[in-house]
Amino acid sequence: MKRFLIPAAALIAIAGGTALVAQMPSAPPGSKDTAKVTGGAYTVDGGHTQVVFAWDHMGFSNNAGTIAGPTGTLTLDKANPAASKVSVEFAVANLRTGVAKLDEHLMKPDFFDNAKFPTATFVSTSVKPDGATGATISGNLTIKGVTKPVTLDAELYGAGVQPMSKKENVGFVATTTIKRSDFGMGYAVPIVSDAVELKIIAAFEKQ
Repeated sequence: MKRFLIPAAALIAIAGGTALVAQMPSAPPGSKDTAKVTGGAYTVDGGHTQVVFAWDHMGFSNNAGTIAGPTGTLTLDKANPAASKVSVEFAVANLRTGVAKLDEHLMKPDFFDNAKFPTATFVSTSVKPDGATGATISGNLTIKGVTKPVTLDAELYGAGVQPMSKKENVGFVATTTIKRSDFGMGYAVPIVSDAVELKIIAAFEKQ
């Protein structure tokens, strides 16, 4: 009997998985179609939002890391895009470079000083549409207790109804470059670059 139970459970799991796959759309539900954006209030999809940051290491390599799992909100005003607003908060402890010792160092006072400043935030102050799917987003970036103005070049990546949640999702990609010394993290400059390139992959779910 025990020998039968294991295969039976496996068959049930396979059958359920097959049914789930059968319910999936035949093409990605999201597309760069502004007609699929209805506007309103959205929250950050923390499982699909991250900041990729890259820096020059001694002129030998261009290394990168990520900070994922943020929280935040987005208000999209489709009739008046300039009135749109976004606010996002990241836990610094979620930072990963793939190098454990470097991650540990980045949490110390030389860099983020995570014990005193556990979060980094971005709050928009203005949105200027750029063509049908782009925008220039100005706002305040706060890292390590220091707030500086930054400008993001943003582009709609995709919008549509997520087939599992049945809710509208919208995603953007934004880029900018900051100087880490502006935020009290000038350790090893200029041997390790002061300039840090940021690529923000942002996903939101409508409420």
